[in-house]
Amino acid sequence: MDTMRDRFAPVVSRLLEEDPRVAVVLAEIGLDGFRDAMRRHPDRVINVGIREQLLVGAAAGLALTGLRPVVHTFASFLVERPFEQVKLDLGHQNTGAVLVSAAASFDWPAGGFTHMAPGDVALLDTLDGWTVHVPGHPDEAGTLLRHAVAAGDDKVYVRLSVQSNRQGRLIDGQRFVTVREGRSGVVVAVGPLLDTVLAATEGLDVTVLYATTVRPFDAAGLRRATETAGTDVVLVEPYLAGTSTTAVSEALSDVPHRVLGLGVGRRELRRYGTVEEHVAAHGLDAASLRERIGGFVGAGRMPVGG
Repeated sequence: MDTMRDRFAPVVSRLLEEDPRVAVVLAEIGLDGFRDAMRRHPDRVINVGIREQLLVGAAAGLALTGLRPVVHTFASFLVERPFEQVKLDLGHQNTGAVLVSAAASFDWPAGGFTHMAPGDVALLDTLDGWTVHVPGHPDEAGTLLRHAVAAGDDKVYVRLSVQSNRQGRLIDGQRFVTVREGRSGVVVAVGPLLDTVLAATEGLDVTVLYATTVRPFDAAGLRRATETAGTDVVLVEPYLAGTSTTAVSEALSDVPHRVLGLGVGRRELRRYGTVEEHVAAHGLDAASLRERIGGFVGAGRMPVGG
């Protein structure tokens, strides 16, 4: 099966043909996928070399001329390394761009901690006005890339990953999707963690919501789910644990509620190993999730006869 990143260059190359506003800015990474597009549109496919601060600054300059820049590299080089440019060149100047990352939290363990970015979404949360898409399947990645490019002059982050669910789902780039309904809690599964969450919650009486757009957070969708499932909420995110707990608390600020944030831990794992080993070490495998989710929603229920 294709990966999300396999879909990136073909989708954006088509958008380059369809929309004269679209431009692509690269920093070496991903260049091979745009060789043909660069020959056809040398003025709108730009490789700045290994200069990540320039990558974002150049995109902001293109946006000031009226173009819609799509910017791509690994997440750690796209959000963390040039964060000052993201904050000032895009945010302070009120210019729009589509930042598309690869490598996610630990997609390439052999690259070491320099190529891991579990804190990327949390870091963008310190800035105002960002839309954040976290597809869980290559088909969803294509859909959300098109949504992102079409979003006027908005600032959009699309987080691609080699981890994937088995099938794509119908998404609209805004709302959560209800995958399973229950009455003893709500579990919000983000992006590529849906299949694992469904396996972990098999037989548990919980509602499972699927989130591929996490900013803006679908507060209305969460509130609807809690009307029948109760206000115990578990977030399962493929990046820093607890990134969206504040969003949940704000959505449920007028009712008593509990929130458990599961995701990538802060402790650096220095034996890089494999993706699967990182998943297990952070407790994001099905068995670990079942134990933690079951313990949380079970603790929130009144014992029979209590």
